[in-house]
Amino acid sequence: MTKDLRKAEFRTSDGIVLERVYGPTADDSADFRDRIGLPGEFPFTRGADPEMYRRAFWIMGMYSGAGNAEETNKRFRYLLSQGQTGFSIALDLPTQMGYDPDDPKARGEVGKIGVSLASLEDFELLFDGIPLEDIRQIRTTANAISPLFAAMVIAMARRKGIDPGNIKLFLQNDVLKEYVARGTYIYPPGPSLKHSVDVIEYCASNGLENWTPMSVAGYHIRDSGATPAQELAFCLANAMAYFREAKSRGIEADRFAQNIWMFLAGDINLLEEVAKFRCARRIWAKLMRDRFGARIPETQALKIFCYTLGGRLTAQQPLNNIARVAIMTLGAVLGGVQTLATSSYDEAYSTPTEESAAIALRIQQIVAHESGVADIVDALGGSWAVEALTDQLEDRVMAMLSDVEERGGAVACIESGYFQREISGAAYRHQCEVDSAERVVVGVNAFEAPEKTKIHLYRPDPEIEQRQVARIRALRKRRNQGAVESALAALEAVARSGGNTIDSTVACVEAYATTGEICATLRRVWGRYEDRIVF
Repeated sequence: MTKDLRKAEFRTSDGIVLERVYGPTADDSADFRDRIGLPGEFPFTRGADPEMYRRAFWIMGMYSGAGNAEETNKRFRYLLSQGQTGFSIALDLPTQMGYDPDDPKARGEVGKIGVSLASLEDFELLFDGIPLEDIRQIRTTANAISPLFAAMVIAMARRKGIDPGNIKLFLQNDVLKEYVARGTYIYPPGPSLKHSVDVIEYCASNGLENWTPMSVAGYHIRDSGATPAQELAFCLANAMAYFREAKSRGIEADRFAQNIWMFLAGDINLLEEVAKFRCARRIWAKLMRDRFGARIPETQALKIFCYTLGGRLTAQQPLNNIARVAIMTLGAVLGGVQTLATSSYDEAYSTPTEESAAIALRIQQIVAHESGVADIVDALGGSWAVEALTDQLEDRVMAMLSDVEERGGAVACIESGYFQREISGAAYRHQCEVDSAERVVVGVNAFEAPEKTKIHLYRPDPEIEQRQVARIRALRKRRNQGAVESALAALEAVARSGGNTIDSTVACVEAYATTGEICATLRRVWGRYEDRIVF
């Protein structure tokens, strides 16, 4: 009888109905072993590496950046002193959208939600005194400007006398998800896809084995309201579009895909999230082998970067977010991710303070050193519940992926608005469940507190925008303008010819052309995308 239960039916966030208790299935034991495999073996359900965290902990990196290069440099130094082993550079909106600090469209946004990087000069200040070759991973959220960010790193390394290949650069570079989940796109989807693949081609042709030229991102899709199955399916559809473009250029999967990662959200439904990470690896392995002809295990084994889901953090009772992030962290570790960034409890209000960022890092360190879950490879492997959820999620993802393919693939689904409508529908259903209290959110629709918790918030320096404007104008006055114009003209010619743009972009950066000037040059060739999707 269900009248004594809290609910008549229990479901995951993806809508999978949960059994009261799980037990052995009728599957043949040999089939079961083949389906889940062993850690470090195809299909990598149980982990990309046979030793996992017994060999080394995951890379602990935090999403950081605000104000100008000098201020962010101080934040990086502080977090490195606290035990961080990698970092992710948050960029302000003007930089992400390809505008200089003195552009009228940038007014009021310079340095607000990330660091302003308008030229090679800013890059040199950002990394001043940081041992670039010793950091386990340097990540960036740059998407529409990822090829430009890569060029900045190459130019900076050359000026410092460092081989760019010795820097462990991790580029997100997944511009397709911008059209469905974030909005920081510049050019239309078609040219943008090819621009992103320029980086893959450049890395494959120049021996940049330490670089991650792309991290296909499901995180933002999930944070926009998608279900776990949509997160994986739409992310994988985007990945397939990039891989097909690479293949059309004669770049086989085994030349580049072992360096491609997947960036996923870490949500709070712990068992479902563990199943999601395991499912992602299994589907990836099969797709790489069966559709893209990958033969080496390193290409078939998916590496996952996880960021705990910021959209689940609440402004009400913000200290509760520490518990939420701890559960998300545990799910990511039990799911076997390779890199993890943890949200700070105050992110529902503002850019994290140094104190809240340090607490977020401590959550990772406590899970790593005190919980014991890192001492066993795939500790939940063989759990009847987890294995059942993994199988059911795989079925859902493959059905969605097949639907996307029938609709013409990722770019066609972006241009038709299919992805956007599906995500919006899932987000609406979730919010209805919260509004009706069918889905309990502690402190929001249950266990509310009459008084607000007072917390210290990060406040950006209001004078940073003026200083960035002054810096970029001073740079334009002292640089060799003829060299800048010549480099930009060469970039425009390469873009019009359909060639790879990276070398030409590096030349622009080395001449101290600005972010805005380089992106404006490419806009003249490819145009500017305006979303006209009607829901």
